[in-house]
Amino acid sequence: MSKNDGIQIKTLTGPALQPLLPALARLRIQVFRDWPYLYDGDDAYETAYLRRYAQSPGAAIVVAFDGSEPVGASTCLPMAHETDDITRPFRDRGMDISSICYFGESVLLPAWRGRGIGVAFFAAREAHARQLGAKTTAFCAVQRDAADPRRPADAQDLQQFWTNRGYRCHFDIYCVMNWREYTNTAEIAHKLLFWIKNL
Repeated sequence: MSKNDGIQIKTLTGPALQPLLPALARLRIQVFRDWPYLYDGDDAYETAYLRRYAQSPGAAIVVAFDGSEPVGASTCLPMAHETDDITRPFRDRGMDISSICYFGESVLLPAWRGRGIGVAFFAAREAHARQLGAKTTAFCAVQRDAADPRRPADAQDLQQFWTNRGYRCHFDIYCVMNWREYTNTAEIAHKLLFWIKNL
């Protein structure tokens, strides 16, 4: 019996995503509220954010279902369709963003972790990237101070997991994104480093 037995992993695109957007928005809000993002999200923004994956050519969301309930999701789309804050660090270095598939985010509810779903998310997104003809995949991860008092004692460091998937952190390629943490009333700038893999 596989670790993710009973869990269905589906790569969804276009109209197939539309009915799932509210549930996926709530899923993102719930997971990103935890360390390391500490994100204070809202349904309207998250639903609008996800809608572009249903509308953007080449975009996909890999969804993990337990029965009919989505318990995890992982996004990807051609980097050329991403926002300027994502594409600029690559364009500034003369990199061809038309050959890159950008992996937006992965969220998975705690009760379903440790069952191989994270590995399945990467495999499905890389398969989708290859179908698009991408030569490279990339994602970014927020940087936090190891001494941050908000860091839970049992916080997992995913760097080894990403390295095992074939990704390498590029400390000189990063972006800055603003979001409101639930511990603050105003948006705060956050530095995110890019991890890159040649397919």
